Amino acid sequence: MSGQRTAPDAPIVRARATRTTIFLKILMAASGLTGVGFLVFHMYGNLKAFGGERKFNHYAQWLREVGDPVLPHSSFLWSVRVVLIVAVIVHVYAAFSLWKRASRARPTQYAVRKYAKATITSRTMRWGGITLLLYIIWHLINFTIGRVNVTGGPTHNRYRLMVDSFNTWWLTVIYLIAMAALGAHLHHGIWSAAQTLGLTNSARARAWAKQTAVVTAILTAGGFALVPVAVFLGIIT
Repeated sequence: MSGQRTAPDAPIVRARATRTTIFLKILMAASGLTGVGFLVFHMYGNLKAFGGERKFNHYAQWLREVGDPVLPHSSFLWSVRVVLIVAVIVHVYAAFSLWKRASRARPTQYAVRKYAKATITSRTMRWGGITLLLYIIWHLINFTIGRVNVTGGPTHNRYRLMVDSFNTWWLTVIYLIAMAALGAHLHHGIWSAAQTLGLTNSARARAWAKQTAVVTAILTAGGFALVPVAVFLGIIT
């Protein structure tokens, strides 16, 4: 009767699982930072709305003309979209895989103790991520894929579509809730990415990473929130 090899094989299995977990965390960090770069650029573009209709629409058109006439029309914009879509898919996959692994591995008592020590932003990461994913889908339908103007106004003029959308109170509320979720997600996500990539190995590095996470989260989410608030208050018309 052959002997069981479960015990000798166990360290190998654990080592493979650890390597896979580290790889998933790196994937999550890299895809998340790709998203952060896009968000900062997108937020800056949104602030063009304070320059008026002509400047906002000119910027939107410029995005579609980058590379002309060498590259096809809108090729740059679609390249960015493809990279972002891949980053989102990778990020969601890595997050879900890590969550499943953590759920199987952690005893209930340990999970409860860790939850008690967690920050508000880390506690809301999962649900905040789901909220953001649902909002991204709606955002694409509203402004990109479907161009849905809930007021029945024009959709070909991107500035007017934006103003009409944010003049609708419930759309503004949804947007601001999504931005609150974004701020919390960025705060914890940037800090976690810095840890994963080995950028928090000293007290100074940890302080720098925490400050970067806070500043980036506030400026990005706050910058996005400025436009709908300004539209709703009549500052942008």
